[in-house]
Amino acid sequence: MFGQANVLAAGQAAFPPSVEDFYLPSILPWGAHDSYWFTKITAMVWIAVGVLIIFFLASYRKPQLVPTKKQWFAESIYGFVRNNIAVDMIGHAGVRFAPYFTTLFCFILLTNFFAILPGFQISPNSHIAFPAILAVISYVLFIYAGIKHHGFGKFVKNSLIPPAPWYILPLLIPIEFFSTFLVRPFSLAVRLFANMFAGHMLLLVFTLGGFAMLSANTWLAPVSVLSWVMTIALTFLEFLVIVLQAYVFTVLTASYVQGALADEH
Repeated sequence: MFGQANVLAAGQAAFPPSVEDFYLPSILPWGAHDSYWFTKITAMVWIAVGVLIIFFLASYRKPQLVPTKKQWFAESIYGFVRNNIAVDMIGHAGVRFAPYFTTLFCFILLTNFFAILPGFQISPNSHIAFPAILAVISYVLFIYAGIKHHGFGKFVKNSLIPPAPWYILPLLIPIEFFSTFLVRPFSLAVRLFANMFAGHMLLLVFTLGGFAMLSANTWLAPVSVLSWVMTIALTFLEFLVIVLQAYVFTVLTASYVQGALADEH
């Protein structure tokens, strides 16, 4: 972020941007032009996966009746997701989905947290590809759960045919299909992406704005301090958004699974 600010302040930024500017630079020391597959965001995703695996394995390596701090923390996270999301949304049958919901919640929370972590300062979820993949996984899960529970025919019937008079079904069935099978994964992905991208842009604008005003050598220079104060305030707000978006994504996934398992529309 600060490197970008220095480029902007020095007037070295290319304008207008080209298509290549939308590709993040490779962080590999070789083959930079052919290594778009391994960028800073890719590295952050692998770091998040590694941290979560190591944390939960270490926490449950030697479980004790009186839990250690790590074990207590891991159990608290799992217990929160199991009781307050899986069971509350789905009922007792939701317990079997609790491991996935916990993994989903922790992964989104950690990757979102990169947005305010110095040295990273961007979330992988501000790149549409990762929220899209998470949405597709949740999409496949609730469809699979519904088909397994009801069978293919009954699941499709429950999903597409609402309890309504027959003469308005030709209007409602396309709406239900669009809502259930197209809007749900799209809205899951876009909601997470848009919130994290907007938060990143806000922090970037106020940070770069401070540098721009400071380098202007005019009466605006003192105002740069106010811009950076706003950056700090927005960082705390972004932390709330980080937690909220992880929770919302997981709750909506649980809601879709609950709807797929329901016996009635």
